[in-house]
Amino acid sequence: MGVSGAQAQMEQNPGYYHRLLKEERNDSLEEAIRTDMNRTFPENVKFRKTADPCLQKTLHNVLLAYGRHNQGVGYCQGMNFIAGYLILITKNEEESFWLLDALVGRILPDYYSPAMLGLKTDQEVLGELVRMKIPAVAELMEGHGVLWTLVVSRWFICLFIDILPVETVLRIWDCLFNEGSKIIFRVVLTLIKQHQAFILEATSFADICDKFKQITKGNFVTECHTFMQKIFSEPGSLSMTTITKLRESCRAKLLTQG
Repeated sequence: MGVSGAQAQMEQNPGYYHRLLKEERNDSLEEAIRTDMNRTFPENVKFRKTADPCLQKTLHNVLLAYGRHNQGVGYCQGMNFIAGYLILITKNEEESFWLLDALVGRILPDYYSPAMLGLKTDQEVLGELVRMKIPAVAELMEGHGVLWTLVVSRWFICLFIDILPVETVLRIWDCLFNEGSKIIFRVVLTLIKQHQAFILEATSFADICDKFKQITKGNFVTECHTFMQKIFSEPGSLSMTTITKLRESCRAKLLTQG
């Protein structure tokens, strides 16, 4: 809460969260949220309708309040998993709201906006980073016409929830709140570099997509302490200056393409 700025925002805005919940109904927002309720952690008993208390109500409140707070975003698929995870971690509805605001509003701007320009930009940035640091994999992807969005969009949107083991995701999120979005690139580059030889065995479009699913499993990602050490050494130098420049050029290219 502290390092993310969420604690300060909550203290500076007492009662704000509960006022949001009392605002006038927005049927389209509520319908969009309701549609994803049963899809959110269906394996987790705490999110089942039969649970007491049922975290679906808490999740609905957090997403509804955020949609009213940030009307430019409203609700976007993927936010249900982020908010649900925050609720499981904090066990506190209001804290989850402010942490969601830190992620969606400040750490990952435009990831969850209707055009998802921030998300699309960062996927293009990843492509450029792979071209710089792991050129053989970039060449394989380009040779088979595999777009990065096909293999990593869910990793970015869900911030590795249900992709990597829970303990590993929690450690990544600690870094995300502490150091910002650069950590996402470090994680993805490490997964690719560590499994470069395996990925390069792919001989078709479908084979490449399948190998990207497989590299998120196994001992490498389960042993979270070693994995976290690797993400700070394996990709090599990765300055925020480089990422900012790449974001500027990739965003400009996307805007030109319309």
